[in-house]
Amino acid sequence: MKLLHPPKVPFDSLGVRWSLDLPGDDKPKYVKPVGSASVKYFEQLENNTHIVYPALAILMVALIAFGIISAWRSEDSDGLKKAEMKREIIRELRREVYGMTVNHLAKNLKEPGGKILKLLEEMAEDSIVESRTDSARVTTWRMKGLTA
Repeated sequence: MKLLHPPKVPFDSLGVRWSLDLPGDDKPKYVKPVGSASVKYFEQLENNTHIVYPALAILMVALIAFGIISAWRSEDSDGLKKAEMKREIIRELRREVYGMTVNHLAKNLKEPGGKILKLLEEMAEDSIVESRTDSARVTTWRMKGLTA
């Protein structure tokens, strides 16, 4: 007795069927989704890598050079000018016993506030001046040791 139809094997699950390489199964196993990597931007980028990557490298070198040059031109001053500025700050703070804000000092000395603040912080580390911040977050600098 010969069977006309062989019995069905219970391999109907998609995973097992996909893993078996059955002859006559002409469907591709993976179909790229519509719109995936079909953007022309990626194609332009891949076709022009000989231009894009050197341009990025030149841009990075330019940014690093700009950073170095701007660091050289920062508000740092030489030792003699710094000592003279500290002396002027001390004179102003002795005039105002109750202290002064950085903006008030900068206006009186006609110097940028950032430079004055940096010098005041250096002087605070050397215990020459002290700072007090009130509830309105206004920092007042005054000479250390002067009673107010």
